[in-house]
Amino acid sequence: MFLAMSPVWLGILVVFGIFGSMLLLLEFGRRMGRRGRVIDPEGAKAGLGTVDGAVFGLMGLLIAFTFSGAAARFDARRTAAVDEANAIGTSWLRLDLLPAAAQASIRPKLRDYTSARLEAFRKLPDMEAARVESARANSLQQEIWRNAVAACSETNSIPTAVLVLPALNQMFDAASSRTIHAQMHPPLMIYQMLVLLVLASSLLAGYGLGVGKVRNRFHALAFTLTIMVTLLVILDFEFPRLGLIRLHTNDQIFVNQLENMKP
Repeated sequence: MFLAMSPVWLGILVVFGIFGSMLLLLEFGRRMGRRGRVIDPEGAKAGLGTVDGAVFGLMGLLIAFTFSGAAARFDARRTAAVDEANAIGTSWLRLDLLPAAAQASIRPKLRDYTSARLEAFRKLPDMEAARVESARANSLQQEIWRNAVAACSETNSIPTAVLVLPALNQMFDAASSRTIHAQMHPPLMIYQMLVLLVLASSLLAGYGLGVGKVRNRFHALAFTLTIMVTLLVILDFEFPRLGLIRLHTNDQIFVNQLENMKP
């Protein structure tokens, strides 16, 4: 059932599950703290600062690590998109070295290839549609290469082959690099550990609030919302196009490239 859900709805379900678990653990911890205060007022606070400092410090460190890594990978994905668009533009210009007949055969395929690469990312989070466009781009990639090799052989010009074929090869490498960057994520265990630390921190925070004489709902809610917003931002950085981050800038680069490739 869960495997059949879209990544967006699965992510929303996980986020609300964590949010509800945090609230439950905060309340459970508060009741434990209140009970401990009644039974042993001094013993309830013993060692509380040491344990809290260790767990909260580790949680903060892991949040900083995942946030920094997600932001770095986000920038790397934008750079990979720019590199691919530039490689496509270079290949388009170097096709001028080929005979007119060869250009008439390759240029429409290169335009279709650019459009397929654009749609392969723009159609996310529809994974099936994205896979269809990616497969179309891979098929066009092979056709472009075969036609370019045949055209260079017909010209019997080494400078033409040296300029055209490496440019196409770099374009294909840039596409592979961008695809790999899009699929690069930290191990699942990192997120699992982060969730466990967040839940453990919620329990400890609830216990600390329960030891106090006054129940402070504002602090509990502020703690929960702050952590949840931070986790959502991390996930949005890590999985762009599945959340609020849509990467319109990356798409516009390819749209502009397509406009420059008009016949």
